[in-house]
Amino acid sequence: MEVARSPPTAGKFVVVGGGIAGVTCAEQLAIDFPSEDILLITASPVIKAVTNFKQVSKVLEEFDVEEQPSTMLENRFPNIKVIESGVKQLKSEQRCILTEDGNQHVYKKLCLCAGAKPKLICEGNPYVLGIRDTDSAQEFQKQLTQAKRIMIIGNGGIALELVYEIEGCEVIWVIKDKAIGNTFFDAGAAEFLTSKLIDEKSEAKIAQKRTRYTTEGRKKEAQTKAHAGNIGSALGPDWHEGLDLKGTKEFSHKIHIETMCEVKNIYLQEEFRISEKKSLIFPKDHHNQSVTTDKEIWPVYVELTNEKIYGCDFIVSATGVTPNTEPFLCGNNFDVGDDGGLKVDDHMHTSLPDIYAAGDICTASWQPSPVWQQMRLWTQARQMGWYAAKCMAAASVGESIDMDFSFELFAHVTKFFNYKVVLLGKYNAQGLGPDHELLLRCTKGQEYIKAVLQNGRMMGAVLIGETDLEETFENLILNQMNLSAYGRFPG
Repeated sequence: MEVARSPPTAGKFVVVGGGIAGVTCAEQLAIDFPSEDILLITASPVIKAVTNFKQVSKVLEEFDVEEQPSTMLENRFPNIKVIESGVKQLKSEQRCILTEDGNQHVYKKLCLCAGAKPKLICEGNPYVLGIRDTDSAQEFQKQLTQAKRIMIIGNGGIALELVYEIEGCEVIWVIKDKAIGNTFFDAGAAEFLTSKLIDEKSEAKIAQKRTRYTTEGRKKEAQTKAHAGNIGSALGPDWHEGLDLKGTKEFSHKIHIETMCEVKNIYLQEEFRISEKKSLIFPKDHHNQSVTTDKEIWPVYVELTNEKIYGCDFIVSATGVTPNTEPFLCGNNFDVGDDGGLKVDDHMHTSLPDIYAAGDICTASWQPSPVWQQMRLWTQARQMGWYAAKCMAAASVGESIDMDFSFELFAHVTKFFNYKVVLLGKYNAQGLGPDHELLLRCTKGQEYIKAVLQNGRMMGAVLIGETDLEETFENLILNQMNLSAYGRFPG
């Protein structure tokens, strides 16, 4: 029988996803429509809440992320109802969401904020761990206590943090680029940070400003309810705080970086024995080029594209994420971006009526400002979630809304290796072509400042350390003032 299409007024505002984008969106809708019920559908028993929000400058913002039971959100906003269940199917024609608990939820406007999942270098291998959320970080901690050597694959933020935090365990770090942290830095900044990696870390841990994430206080039944395959929300800065990342050995850092290569093959112990290939010992130093076969028997072996083979206790796959669109695509004609995300326009609207998307699941498909780009980061998840709610609210009362200012300039503040790191605009000269110039100032162990200029105008910057230049540089990028006359480094 043909299901009658619900009139647009029926149903509620429905948000899918308990991460930063989804929670921010639901909270803003709850504020804009205090007398309406807002449904937040999430597969996880905990949600991610933004706390201690601070506007550092016009565009830069800092906040803590706290994992909270969903009841805390319902207490703060009585009109938010949290449904703890995964999504089984989206029926856009009928304007309803089917959840795995067997219920149907009719929406008048829907926002999909289901995040992204780790891209694993190989599926179904017990020795390959993907780290993206607090649960997988805990699993990692459990395994690390037994580990003598691990291999980390990837060159983004989580790989950078892991390498710095792990002590007492040999780390072989495999990156496909020439230098570390390619997502965030050029080779100069990488060099500045690598020197910090090699220095023994001082015992006095610098107190972190941000909240620790913990899944401790969570009830056991909640854990079993969120079945193993569920994807938790993404980690943010300082996710490793409160996790004791120590292996079995007594030394501090022991890191060997294999650059310009990727994983070619992974062998389990028995497969490796049959292959009769030889693995290498952990390189002692770069001067001693003699290649020695490793006598130790390891649970898993990795062959790299540079022909080297190393054995290790396990492999950490920190190779980025793919948008978690799977439950929504079947039977719905979404426009999907090259990166697999749901395409959204400059009002966070997907290609289907009354369906919006925000955060890691979406692909920004408007003509961006010359100094903004999408990166799947917490700051953007919060901004997109907030802006999506404003767009949904405006559309439902027939008003128009201007694009939010946060999309004028890419701006991100984080911490790497205990340094404050600010990234602004086209900080890596993304898409600027060859006719740009870089101005650098570097004080070893203290600060690294890079400005990206094109036609005399600042297009981006990287600030590492306590430089206090973020507002100045932000203004110079936003104002597009011609700096040619100044010649030297501003500031």
